Amino acid sequence: MGNTGLMVVTVAQLRILIFLYARISEDPREQRRGVGRQMKDLHAWAAELGGEVAGEWTDNDLSAHTGEERPGYDQLMAAALTAATQPGVRVIVAAYHPSRLWRRRVERAQAIEDLRQVKAFVAFESGGYFNMGKASDRSQLANLGESDTAESEVKSERVARAARERAEEGRANGKVAYGWRRQYEHDDRGQVIGFHDLEHPGQAPIVREIVTRLLAGDTLLGITADLNGRGVPSPGAGQNRKRRMLGQAEDGSLWNKTSVKKIALRPANAKIRVHHGDEYPAAWPALITEEQHARIKQLFASRAETREKPGQRKYLLSWGEVATCGVCGSCYRVAMRGNAKRGSLKPTYCCDSNQGCTGRNVEALDGFVEDIVIPVLSDPIAADIFQGDEAGALAALERVEGLRARQEEAADDYAEGAITREQLRRITKKLGDQIKEAQAEARRLQPVDLSPLDGLVGSQAPEKWKLLGVSQQRRILDTIGLRLKIHPVAKRGPGFDDSTIDVTWKGRSES
Repeated sequence: MGNTGLMVVTVAQLRILIFLYARISEDPREQRRGVGRQMKDLHAWAAELGGEVAGEWTDNDLSAHTGEERPGYDQLMAAALTAATQPGVRVIVAAYHPSRLWRRRVERAQAIEDLRQVKAFVAFESGGYFNMGKASDRSQLANLGESDTAESEVKSERVARAARERAEEGRANGKVAYGWRRQYEHDDRGQVIGFHDLEHPGQAPIVREIVTRLLAGDTLLGITADLNGRGVPSPGAGQNRKRRMLGQAEDGSLWNKTSVKKIALRPANAKIRVHHGDEYPAAWPALITEEQHARIKQLFASRAETREKPGQRKYLLSWGEVATCGVCGSCYRVAMRGNAKRGSLKPTYCCDSNQGCTGRNVEALDGFVEDIVIPVLSDPIAADIFQGDEAGALAALERVEGLRARQEEAADDYAEGAITREQLRRITKKLGDQIKEAQAEARRLQPVDLSPLDGLVGSQAPEKWKLLGVSQQRRILDTIGLRLKIHPVAKRGPGFDDSTIDVTWKGRSES
């Protein structure tokens, strides 16, 4: 046959890959129905559009307006941009509506630019098909998204103003908090027109118990174990959670030390409504006094500064200023002392200077302290000791805050070059010492709620004292102001020489 002059051209078939994405902002019960419905509609629409579904990604209960991370979206964009670089492939990023993909201007602009570089497409089931390789399509998509952004911003401003108004009026925001129950108000037609919160008969006493026990010297671990042992449901009981902590029951009914601490520190307990750092009088009833709230805040603040962990304290005098060395003035720590070869190593109180000035056997010195404390507690009038000086304690706490503010000012002065590093170090140390003194005074003056220590004062004192935890016993020592100054013994030998110990408490002294 002769040459016909016709040219045969083989055209490669274009492969269309559709990447599906669904998102919903709020799904408190995590039922995923919103994203499920979106994805179902997207699959049906993709079948009509033609092409191959390359994958699906979702972000449930995540906002696109606040800027929080969206793992599903990040994975979607990475997969789509990678696939779009392959020859013979057209990539379509598909969502139910533009607002499902983007709400923020910066994120939308970046995505449009990334998709432009790989000549991908964007399509929406609600309408709209955009070629990112064309300037006109990119402009249309940006303008369409701007409406979504403006809508979100207007809504955000409206919600923020309403939230501030609720705070100024002292009204609760969101669901009722642990310790209260909600009573709704209705109009003549049965429509809800408002609500007010009342004390919960079962939960409010638990809040008070947590606060009073902490102020009486009990530990977070001890309270947590007791609440769980008694079967008291936690604030999260019966709630479906996205994540469950290790060891938590299926129904979320168990307490942990974090939840106990959060309950204790809530300003709401003292009828204080907080909004963006500002405090307002709350409309609900107080569960504790403002003084108790101030004391509980100071309790944890002082622990944070000194890194004190009462739940891990094993020895009565191994922390703080109750027992000090009569030679170097340092506090006491515990070390194992004795003859290791003979197996006679025993815990011993030693001064923290590492100079070996003084030391006493733990069991003997604790027994000496017990012999002093129990007669004091056995006297019925000892309850007066625990009344404390509320005004004096609060004044000491205010002094602590003032001293901390001066530390911050010194740090600012150093940053601005007004003082030298050495001056900053000296100022910080001096103010730090004054803060410790003020904190110690606040602890000494703070009243002790004896209700968790029922029967401690009086004839049952010997038995009650032995039932207290170490942290509670220490709280008693601080309250009565017990201080020991321990001097070196005249000569070594068996027995406990109490003549080398100076004792003071609440203005009395003996040596």
